[in-house]
Amino acid sequence: MIDVTALRALRSVAAHGTLARSAEDLGFTASAVSQQIKRLERQLGTEVLAPAGRGVVLTPAGQAVADSSPDVFQALERCLEAARSVAEGTPSGTIRLAAFSTGIRGLIAPMLPALARSCPDLSVRVLEQDPDQALQSLDSGTVDVAVVHDADGLPVTAPDSMTRELVHSDLGDVIMPEDHRLANLGRPLTSDDFTDVAWVTSPPGTVCHQWFWRVFAGATVTPDVHHLVDDFASQMALVDGGEVIALMPRLARPPLREGLVSVPLLRPPQREVHAVWRRSADASPAIRAVLAHLVSDS
Repeated sequence: MIDVTALRALRSVAAHGTLARSAEDLGFTASAVSQQIKRLERQLGTEVLAPAGRGVVLTPAGQAVADSSPDVFQALERCLEAARSVAEGTPSGTIRLAAFSTGIRGLIAPMLPALARSCPDLSVRVLEQDPDQALQSLDSGTVDVAVVHDADGLPVTAPDSMTRELVHSDLGDVIMPEDHRLANLGRPLTSDDFTDVAWVTSPPGTVCHQWFWRVFAGATVTPDVHHLVDDFASQMALVDGGEVIALMPRLARPPLREGLVSVPLLRPPQREVHAVWRRSADASPAIRAVLAHLVSDS
């Protein structure tokens, strides 16, 4: 009989490429992961990993086992969820939830108190991960739900073994002092309004930097960027100084300081936020409870 924990270790190593990264993913030591792999090799009677530089690669036998492992995990999860559903469908136990940082701040943290009141036997453990990492963790079974956003307007891609549900649409607004000349036009702003305006925006390589440049796609105005700052509280502090304005996603925006206002755009950049879970857990009362609160509080 193949040990399920050892099989999960192989699946994680296949996803991450090294024992150290797999250990971090699973919450074990690298030595413990190595021991689990050795146990699996003894059970199979063949090697499943081979060294490759500083990492490892799967042998053909190891790849065959890893490719078959999702069916094993889904069957086990269906057994577990069937048992939970029989128990009157009461949400209980622990849900491990991975999400990006502003999703934690804007969606998950606000819904946790209401979830705790309505489901006292259910606890949630939150792990901050970028969308790609969160989907890998979901696939390897180290989390139960991943809350992810699309990448610059591109749809979230998830394998057929996963289910996803739209839980929120996030828009970008312009933050500026309340006495700024653009603050009281009484209409949404366009790129043509930003002549002779200085900006603080997120650094290149971030989704919010892509959002910023999307506002000016096809525009005749070239934005005057004074500052590149990733932290939105720091951006707001610079806006508060009166020299610059900022584009901020609503989920990421800290509470507005006194004297600042949020002004909408005519064509705001937008990202969709999805909750993703394994299809084999569709019947989970705990996951359904978390989804219900995520959607109702969004």
